[in-house]
Amino acid sequence: MAQKIYFETYGCTLNKGDTLIMKTILKDREFVERPDEADVIIINTCAVRLETEERMKKRIGELRKLGKKLVVAGCMSGAEPGTVLSVAPEASLIGPQAIERIQDIVDGKVKSILNGERASMTPHVMEGKIGILPIADGCAGDCSFCITKLARRKLRSYPLRSILESAKFALSRGAIELELTGQDTSAYGLDFGGKIRLPDLVREVTNLEGNFMVRIGMMTPEQAQSIIDDLIEVLRHEKVYKFIHLPVQSGDDNVLKIMNRKYTIDQYISMVKELRNKVPYINVTTDIIIGHPGEDENAFENTLSLMKSLRFERIHLAIYSMRSNTRSASMPQIPDKIKKERMEIAYKLYEGISLSIHKEYEGKNASIVLTEIGKKGSVIGRTLNYIPVVIRDSTDLGKRVNVRIDEASFFDLKGHLI
Repeated sequence: MAQKIYFETYGCTLNKGDTLIMKTILKDREFVERPDEADVIIINTCAVRLETEERMKKRIGELRKLGKKLVVAGCMSGAEPGTVLSVAPEASLIGPQAIERIQDIVDGKVKSILNGERASMTPHVMEGKIGILPIADGCAGDCSFCITKLARRKLRSYPLRSILESAKFALSRGAIELELTGQDTSAYGLDFGGKIRLPDLVREVTNLEGNFMVRIGMMTPEQAQSIIDDLIEVLRHEKVYKFIHLPVQSGDDNVLKIMNRKYTIDQYISMVKELRNKVPYINVTTDIIIGHPGEDENAFENTLSLMKSLRFERIHLAIYSMRSNTRSASMPQIPDKIKKERMEIAYKLYEGISLSIHKEYEGKNASIVLTEIGKKGSVIGRTLNYIPVVIRDSTDLGKRVNVRIDEASFFDLKGHLI
């Protein structure tokens, strides 16, 4: 009788892809929907924030009580194996860069494997009409605040051929959007000696037959700078969304040094201006951490000034969360009360800027690609610069349609078919 395995997955797209790789390797086993039905329970964990870690610890403890063979995978195993074992001493551990040896773990040949060799298998991840293509695992940076770096220690780019196979699979399943994702997409190919980089990969993907759009995922400014000319060229391609996710993290040079980010604010501003000058309508999205160690009142004001001057359409704001074993955790910390106050100020500013940008679309027509089912029967599409548009009209996913924008909120646009 085939061994019964239950998977439970948390966290980012890379984790979802890792679960699919493990399922592919274990395809001769039987996958069940409930943990109490399984012989082996595999929980693929996330540890990006402190509150996430606490939730993982609680869930590991609950699954442990079922008395099954427990395998803890994902970033918590890779970055904090001692924490996992303090909750479940008998658990087997497998790090996110060792998942291709999951069979050895499940079969009991070894108890723990935290690091592995080069990644070779690109997962097939589909979410509705979106094909998600992990292109690399790990990054080339070493940010002071990042616990993910401890779990995914090495940059491991997936082979071009494997990525293209996943892209073709997604297109054959009706994908209208291909999302290239990773911790730092602009680092793609550095571990191949730089012979092939992100723009080369994007060109190969856009050369595939089909009516689809490509979204390039998050990238670090330091690596994006090194490929900026070729990056601008591919962003101008008709099959590529005019969108770039370029986390600045702080608007203050001193805080960037403490974070171990390898660029200055002037360099970041120069890059954004060049992108906006050379790629019409480009949407530059960013991430900002509020309350990182070293962020005094002047540094916080510099961050607010950057938000006002660059007027980002979308900002992923997060209060700094202290993570064990990172350099930032050993630094003097900003009191929680101050962090929360600053977050309220920054979020209010962000909402106002985003709403004012979206208001400029009201009463105008836009071409959108329908990719997702929304709430209450609505359909969500994306403009060519990746702003979400919600429409109530009954229509099928995967279509390109023209809409009139009726209403704007800070988060999205609303419209109807024309």
